[in-house]
Amino acid sequence: MNSKYANPNNNLFIKNRTKFSNKIKDGGMAVFHSNDEAPRNGDAYFTFRQQSDIYYLTGIDQEDTILVLFPSSPNPMYREMLFIKETSEQIAIWDGARLTPNQAHEVSGVSNVFWYHEFWRTIHAAFLLSETIYLNLNENDRFTDKVPYAGLRFAQEIIAKYPAHSTKRSAPILADLRMRKEPEEIEQLKQAIAITKKGFDRLLTFVKPGVMEYEIEAELIHEFIRNRSRGFAFDPIIAGGANACVLHYIDNNKMVKDGDLILLDFGAEYGNYNGDLSRTIPVNGKFTQRQKDVYNAVLNVQRFAKTLLKPGISIPAYHEDVCKFMTEELLKLNLLSQEEVKANPKAFMKYYMHGTSHHLGLDVHDVMHRWGNLDINNVVTVEPGIYIREEGIGIRIENDVIITETGVIDLMDDFIIETDEIEAAMAK
Repeated sequence: MNSKYANPNNNLFIKNRTKFSNKIKDGGMAVFHSNDEAPRNGDAYFTFRQQSDIYYLTGIDQEDTILVLFPSSPNPMYREMLFIKETSEQIAIWDGARLTPNQAHEVSGVSNVFWYHEFWRTIHAAFLLSETIYLNLNENDRFTDKVPYAGLRFAQEIIAKYPAHSTKRSAPILADLRMRKEPEEIEQLKQAIAITKKGFDRLLTFVKPGVMEYEIEAELIHEFIRNRSRGFAFDPIIAGGANACVLHYIDNNKMVKDGDLILLDFGAEYGNYNGDLSRTIPVNGKFTQRQKDVYNAVLNVQRFAKTLLKPGISIPAYHEDVCKFMTEELLKLNLLSQEEVKANPKAFMKYYMHGTSHHLGLDVHDVMHRWGNLDINNVVTVEPGIYIREEGIGIRIENDVIITETGVIDLMDDFIIETDEIEAAMAK
């Protein structure tokens, strides 16, 4: 493939398809589409990013791709079919050649590979053999689509063409599967996290008063791309001073000032898997006592939160316990009084208003069952924060961890995190 990253062995994608196929009912047929190429302006597109489910099931990282899974089909050809964009000399000259059928087979392990334009004439007979069609829709509960996408358009088309078939949802099955990471996926995540660390280490010797937030962002993208990352896993937050109290601040256009803190929330993407790090560092290399006290309060909460994470606990229940501990830290910092807490048990939300953890994987906010329990090999973030708008202080500390039978493995355990470590690194 023409990607910067090294793709996992196709055994991963064969394994993922088998797990999915074992979950669908007899007579069930599932169809998955790649993302559209999103138009930018004029004759340009935004950089293509593959739809996460089809990548999870095939490893194919190009546009105009369709996967069909029909494990109980009486015709063996229909059990697994992959449709890919037909490459040509013109495409090769202008944009670079796309995968040949043999290359697509090598990447995915799917034997029956066809050209994209052959889809309907190849698939109609398969639909007539099936009883239930599994449709793949974006069911992220944090997001409402404004623009129709390939999976949604296809669902509408299928319901119109085959109104007597029943339809079911692929998303709940894939959430079950994608939450529990395979060893190969964890290796990809470790690569993304290792590149993220290189970016952070670079910043510790670069940041100083008078630097612009966008210059810091530029240092990160330089380090990411030179290490085979496609770039940022999400729009980075480079928030100096009071900007850190805007949770999703991405303007990154201000100068960082002597005496201020700078909140950094960023991650590298590697092979479609993502790192997600938050650290808060002093612009001049030295924390004030107040900054250090607030930072250590957040660090105490993060360490406490990691002790709670284990199989069988739900993220909402866990977050509730974290918030109780956070309340105690806010009391010690004299940000809340006992009277305020007694009158309003959610008084902490003035200073800590977001969740503690989210799943991480092919998406930064990876698919999950929000009210379900954590399981082994789930990968989640741990990211408490305290935001004191009246003091212009915002501090968030975030690590990525794997859930194990007995607790967590911190994938960022070798990252600088203590205030004295940060000061020593910045002094270099």
